[in-house]
Amino acid sequence: MTGEPSDQLREELARAREAAATAVARALEVEAELANTRAENSDLLARNALLELQAEKMRRALYGTRSERSERLIDQMELAFTELEETAAEDERLAQIAAARTTTVQGFARKRTPRSFPDHLPRERVVVPAPDHCPCCGSGDLSKLGEDVTSTLEKVPARMKVIETVRERFSCRNCETITQPPAPFHVTPRGMFGPQLLASILFDKYGMHQPLNRQRDRYAREGVEIALSTMADQVGAAMVALKPLHMLMEAHGLAAERLHGDDTTIPVQARGKTDTGRIWGYVRDDEPFGGDAPPVALFYYSRDREGRHPQAHLANYSGILQADAYAGYNELFKPGRKPGPLTRALCWAHARRYFFELADIAALTKRRGKKRVVISPLALEAVQRIDRIFDIERAINGRSHADRFAVRQELAVPAVAEFEAWMRERRAALSRHDEVGKVMDYMLKDWSAFAAFLDDGRICLTNNAAERALRGIALGRKSWLFVGSDRGGERAAFMYTMIGTAKLNDVDPLAWLADALGQIADIPQSRLHELLPWNWKASPQLRQAA
Repeated sequence: MTGEPSDQLREELARAREAAATAVARALEVEAELANTRAENSDLLARNALLELQAEKMRRALYGTRSERSERLIDQMELAFTELEETAAEDERLAQIAAARTTTVQGFARKRTPRSFPDHLPRERVVVPAPDHCPCCGSGDLSKLGEDVTSTLEKVPARMKVIETVRERFSCRNCETITQPPAPFHVTPRGMFGPQLLASILFDKYGMHQPLNRQRDRYAREGVEIALSTMADQVGAAMVALKPLHMLMEAHGLAAERLHGDDTTIPVQARGKTDTGRIWGYVRDDEPFGGDAPPVALFYYSRDREGRHPQAHLANYSGILQADAYAGYNELFKPGRKPGPLTRALCWAHARRYFFELADIAALTKRRGKKRVVISPLALEAVQRIDRIFDIERAINGRSHADRFAVRQELAVPAVAEFEAWMRERRAALSRHDEVGKVMDYMLKDWSAFAAFLDDGRICLTNNAAERALRGIALGRKSWLFVGSDRGGERAAFMYTMIGTAKLNDVDPLAWLADALGQIADIPQSRLHELLPWNWKASPQLRQAA
């Protein structure tokens, strides 16, 4: 025997190799088909989530729902959609990779809506070099038939530069007098930062909730080392530069016929712990009753929640205060107050929320765990009755206060009177410690303040304007954790006023801050109001300068 395989054995080995190759190919095909199936299922789930999200947004647009619950629902639906969309994209790519290993299976490709990028963005044309000769015959006689263009959105990292401002000195050859042009204005002493960079630092810290140490690290990664002390020094100086604008905003806000007031907690660093300070917010928004005055959001800081703080904030204010039932406001409503007692108006959204919590199956189940959950029919009926009053208000939002008063007298007065009579009747039959009864007591003991909107078209049914203004602060707490001192809290309130007011007027806070910092020293005091966000928005010259 020669040791070589026989012809028969070679044939068997060839058949075995062919069978193995066929099995491998089939396995790859099955794997690719399974990957395609997973990708298709993921795509369907993402599409369903998108349709549900779009339907919910359309319902909100049609019926004007603005409750906190619906806001959270939209956030949750958007979060779920993005997760499913990411999963679908990942599965699509895995399916294409699996299909590429086969010769018979085509990879799944999702249907995508064509996207176009904004026309104002600059375009950079990158031409892929074409061959000089025909790959088939080698001829160099080629003629262009057309081109395929793929547009890709790209981000160019921020480019920082140093501006050297040169002031040349000259000496007169006749009298030897030395002349030199005056130094230009710099936003802060020593001119360390330009207005664009300074505005970016301020907005990132107070608008995007990025503390200075994180900004320092980001700049360092970009190759620019900036000492933390230098950044803090420039921020403090910028507060002084912006103070005149803050004073104008405060004066405009406290001249309102009606203010929304609310407060939220803010952690303050203390010795070995953190204390709980307060940010107080007051919003002037005349749009609901047809007013044309620009909106303003004013914020103040305090170390505690004593009533003396809102009393000091509103010491010279006389008008309507829409707020919750916090007892610290009570001194503002007393008859002997100077310059006069404020008109008290309580928030129906607060009361509805308390009733809703007792009628919300999901919330009660989560809060009570395995305990038996009982839904109160009285709480559900109260929510339905309050919703009918809200429906009347939605129809008159934005109309003049005279029109609002007339419609309320015709439609809202009977509905509110019926609701009050229903609550008093039902409350009499409930025990003193009944949970629904406690919510009814919350409304009935201050009924005149809840019903104040019926007699004044300027009063809103809710205090949502103030709650919306404070929402960004609540989000920021998770990022910056605490403010370092009382002065730090005051600076935060100062900048929240600037940024919050710009947002209320549909102005880009970053662009507006940069322009205001660049012009505030050169503009005369008599024209300082031109830099306020609502005037800046209306001025094409100022916007172009930014």
